[in-house]
Amino acid sequence: MKPYITIIRIRTMLQRNQLHSYQERGVNHILDNPYCALFLECGLGKTVTTLTAIKELLDNCIISNALVIAPKKVTQVTWSDEIKNWAHLQDLTISVIDGDVKHRRAAMAVKADIYAVSRDNIVWLVVEHGGVKLPYDMVVIDELSSFKNHASKRFRALRKVRKFIPRVVGLTGTPSPNGLIDLFAQMYLIDEGQRLGKTITGYRDRFFRPDKRNGDIVYTYALKQPANETEKQISDLIGDITISMTAEDYLKMPDKIMLYDTVEMSKKVAENYNEFEREQVLELINSDEPISAASAAALSNKLQQFANGAIYTADREVIQLHDEKIEKLQEIVEAANGAPVLVAYSYKHDLDRIMKALKEYKPVKLEKPEQIAEWNAGKINVLVTHPASAGHGLNLQEGGNIIVWFGNTWSLELYMQFNARLYRQGQGKPVYIHHIVTKGTVDEKIIKALSGKKETQDGLMDSIKELMEKYKNDK
Repeated sequence: MKPYITIIRIRTMLQRNQLHSYQERGVNHILDNPYCALFLECGLGKTVTTLTAIKELLDNCIISNALVIAPKKVTQVTWSDEIKNWAHLQDLTISVIDGDVKHRRAAMAVKADIYAVSRDNIVWLVVEHGGVKLPYDMVVIDELSSFKNHASKRFRALRKVRKFIPRVVGLTGTPSPNGLIDLFAQMYLIDEGQRLGKTITGYRDRFFRPDKRNGDIVYTYALKQPANETEKQISDLIGDITISMTAEDYLKMPDKIMLYDTVEMSKKVAENYNEFEREQVLELINSDEPISAASAAALSNKLQQFANGAIYTADREVIQLHDEKIEKLQEIVEAANGAPVLVAYSYKHDLDRIMKALKEYKPVKLEKPEQIAEWNAGKINVLVTHPASAGHGLNLQEGGNIIVWFGNTWSLELYMQFNARLYRQGQGKPVYIHHIVTKGTVDEKIIKALSGKKETQDGLMDSIKELMEKYKNDK
């Protein structure tokens, strides 16, 4: 019996010759360029592409080890799972630097081909190694776009040790979620500023002009005119070390059906929303502080909570306002007729209400790596998660084809990444993406921004400015 089982395992394992031609191109790109970026849209298999390149570099003694920096769940599951799926990767060993300090240090001490660490622990790892040099021949930054902020601690930590890293690969499907201004920090970690410059100020002055501002405070930057020529200049500068591919160009993708499920608050609740909106906007108008991205986001968060059906008080108590979205979610899950449903929530009180309302379907909150396997095996009816927890790198396409956005997000990056958990290579069914939208609320503005594929941060600022203009005479 044992030989039979062994044969089945090998037969079902993917072989090196099953890599797509575009993946082989990605492998060669990594082999040929000590520092490079792969902008591969979700579903194109950037993990196996990179692992194949790592395997060849190890086999040819070009490197002795590699460090992968990725979102936490991706380090715990995705890279290990991909090794298990492919026959030519079977002898690769991986150590996940995770848990408390004791466990992290133990994982660092293990001899392995690949070490995986969450981006949340990269500052600690740099400090742990003395803050100067990392003991890895190659660093792979999975979801490179999470290093787009040049002022972040994680960027500064990697910047400090970058010159001592012989090989660097950056992977992302969304390199510029808020516009090309995001490219500076990401490309700096790849080439140390050789192409886009050594400073963010120099990069901005060269390619951008101030856009939305309040006095001396600049909130956003726009490409210098003509924008298409400026965009081409940037693209040409990084083109030699960057490959960019979209799923539609290389794969036969399933249909993607976008559904907008509008709910309407009662007349009384709608009046309460309008009054709440007015009070919140006037508070912002009367503030001595100029409107900022942070204050706009805070205001939008309050309005989004109301649209979802509950709000937090200043004491973090929950006030329930309506059940319109909850009832619509129940309808969608019931209409799925037993098909698994992936639900995205925004706030803790949303989660609590969702879990209670869907109790008969035995909903599961995504918390543990093993739940991903259970979902893909069809053992979970309703999987509930915050988009930020499942926004990167998780393969969930085998478990279902229905997404419900209970709470909507301004983040185009998060939105696209989350949808790509199901809408990706390997999905055999049309993907249905539901958006529950409360009529007459900020939900409608969010959906408009997302549907237009515009820079949603601009959409957020514009919507708040519209509200301020609406109520400015009420002071």
